[in-house]
Amino acid sequence: MKKKIVVLSGAGISAESGISTFRDSNGLWENYRIEEVATPEAWNTNPELVQRFYNQRRKQVIESLPNPAHQFFHELESGYEVVIVTQNIDDLHERGGSKHVIHLHGNIRYSKSSGPNQERKYYPINGWELSLNDLCDEGYTLRPHVVWFGEAVPEMDKAINHLIDADYLIVIGTSLNVYPAAGLIHYVSNSCKKIIVDPKASELKVDSSFIVLSKSAVESVSELKKIFGLE
Repeated sequence: MKKKIVVLSGAGISAESGISTFRDSNGLWENYRIEEVATPEAWNTNPELVQRFYNQRRKQVIESLPNPAHQFFHELESGYEVVIVTQNIDDLHERGGSKHVIHLHGNIRYSKSSGPNQERKYYPINGWELSLNDLCDEGYTLRPHVVWFGEAVPEMDKAINHLIDADYLIVIGTSLNVYPAAGLIHYVSNSCKKIIVDPKASELKVDSSFIVLSKSAVESVSELKKIFGLE
């Protein structure tokens, strides 16, 4: 029976594929205030702006390619059960070959209803543009399949169930500042071996049981390969 690795990934791994991180030092995302584009209130106030914003993010995702860190997690599947729990809304883990990816904050390549049954069905988007004229099966405008601030995280319980029986936890590309996702590290067992990868990992508030790799996601690949016997 294969040992189980759960990977908790964040914006840092996507940044090395050229995808802008969610929030830069001045609190903006692609020159927009978060409140303007990433809340239910923003959608209700100005759906045209929100739709246009995510269309541009989707275009950027489609034009980006998985990097060696994404591909490494696919390689791990040859000897381990690997579950990716990502905070990222891109599909680079899937395009890197990973078979089991849980998107905590949604997947920008999909849309969902803006009506009362948002999680009933997700609709794949052909290309990068979603129009306000695109409707769900119940007749409501389709919105991006993204979890906005103030919304519940539907996949949280599924992620927790995988963390509970993980043999290894790899935290990569996330500074563990966004909750509730950051709290997931507390669900692993005492016997779980834990690794954190981040250029500023030594500054993050994790306990001494973590192996700390103060490198970017891509820079860490060779060391991770040694740890997991792929070199």
